[in-house]
Amino acid sequence: MICNSLLSQFTNLSFMPCQPVFSSHPSSLRSSIFSSPCFFRNNRNKTQQDKLLVHATTISFSARNQSESTLSIVPNVVSVDRPIEEEPNSMEFHRRNARLRVQNLVDRIRGLPISERIRIIHVFEREQAFQNLSGFNDVLLALFIADEPDLALNLFCNISSYNLIPDSWTFSIIIKCHSKKNDLDEAKRVLENMVEIGFLPSVATFTVLINSFCRKGKLQKAIEILEFMGRIGCKANVQTYNCLLKGLCYVGRVEDAYEFLMKIKKSSVKPDIYSFTAVMDGFCKVGRSDEAMELLDEALDMGMTPNVVSFNTLFNGYCKEGRPIEGISLLKNMKERNCMPDYISYSTLLHGLLTWGKIQAALGVYREMVEAGFEVGERMMNTILRGVCRRSWKEEGLLRDAHELFEKMTNEGCAIYPNTYGLIIQTLCVAKEVDKALMYLNEMVRIGYSPPRMITFNCVIRSLCGEGRVDDAVSVLVLICEERRIPSRICYNLLIHEFNRLGRWLGSCTVYGAALKRGVIPHKRPSKCSSRRS
Repeated sequence: MICNSLLSQFTNLSFMPCQPVFSSHPSSLRSSIFSSPCFFRNNRNKTQQDKLLVHATTISFSARNQSESTLSIVPNVVSVDRPIEEEPNSMEFHRRNARLRVQNLVDRIRGLPISERIRIIHVFEREQAFQNLSGFNDVLLALFIADEPDLALNLFCNISSYNLIPDSWTFSIIIKCHSKKNDLDEAKRVLENMVEIGFLPSVATFTVLINSFCRKGKLQKAIEILEFMGRIGCKANVQTYNCLLKGLCYVGRVEDAYEFLMKIKKSSVKPDIYSFTAVMDGFCKVGRSDEAMELLDEALDMGMTPNVVSFNTLFNGYCKEGRPIEGISLLKNMKERNCMPDYISYSTLLHGLLTWGKIQAALGVYREMVEAGFEVGERMMNTILRGVCRRSWKEEGLLRDAHELFEKMTNEGCAIYPNTYGLIIQTLCVAKEVDKALMYLNEMVRIGYSPPRMITFNCVIRSLCGEGRVDDAVSVLVLICEERRIPSRICYNLLIHEFNRLGRWLGSCTVYGAALKRGVIPHKRPSKCSSRRS
């Protein structure tokens, strides 16, 4: 039903507007801003001066046509003026100057501890920042950007005390503040009141609210806002539709999103690469990466240039489906189109290759990532090293790679996780490099790592016994006891067996007695029968 409502919008995408939202009589809108329930929701106790200001305020406007209106808000003056057309260079200067002012305010707010930011309003008052509406709006916007929507809303409630009257931009900022707080119903009420008192919200304001509803999965509410746009003659743009496409995919309506995209293609509002990427992401999340790839090809046929997000979406899809090798060719294709992979591209593909056991390919991507200048995080480095260690037990050629990775991590001060350290020791034992394994085991304990797993101790003891170095193996047993841990039955069995094999009956009796003392009953027992090698 939601999809049908959306698709019906495209039977006539011009959105034939109904009656204009502005009345043709300025006097009918006099004082409507301050009498709005939204404005006075938290401001019931106004002074007499405030009330006089409300009645002294006149809102005047001129409507040149149904799709374009100019609103002029001037206290005590009724005027119908055409907008002043500024030179392009002058307009750009004012916009740049406004951005710098707002950024300066944001920096000042963020420079304060969170507990003291409430005092910034008094600071701005002392600096007379609220002498005009432009300065007031700059402070509101700065509070919003600095993640202080509550302060912005409190300031807005006191706007009449500064003898100021909110304009369309003021209300747009307030809608953004409510959206940031996830108070979407209140944001919608502000929007509706904004229209009721004669303002025509911009498409950007509508899009912010639509996007907020879509991100919360409230698609029906987003559709209602879209329909409201059509009723007041505000035409949605491609950014608005992109929000709806992402919203449909977010709630699992991928087929509806695809149909919606095809309708947009046939409309006057042409989709962009972000439109295609939104639906591609929806396909990838439900295991339909091939269809996502077809969409990318379709976008290319339309002359669009895919961005890194488009490719990252496919990397994620292929890896989730257990097809990370296809990401290798996609990475090559990406570079051929002069779209350079970012950290997410490499890390997503690398994680997928490691997850599905494609160790050789993962090493190749890792080296390429390093050559591209990206720093691989310690978590990913540990994952790579563990994967290489496990695979080296079957493929001897990877042992050298494991050594290089371990040395690189050690030299660069990269944290080596305890389970990674344990796998390195086991790998050295498998490779019959027992001296190194014993050295790393002692080093691991000395530098205070969490106690190695018992399987690591067992592996070192087994390797030492295999080489007839039973005394060194006993030193490992002592190391376990010094760590206040109880050796496993396997440790005692290996040592007793080796002492028996060497004909060292007293040694086997000592180990057997130590086991019983700790509550461990070995399967092997001391025996005087020697099986010493000739």
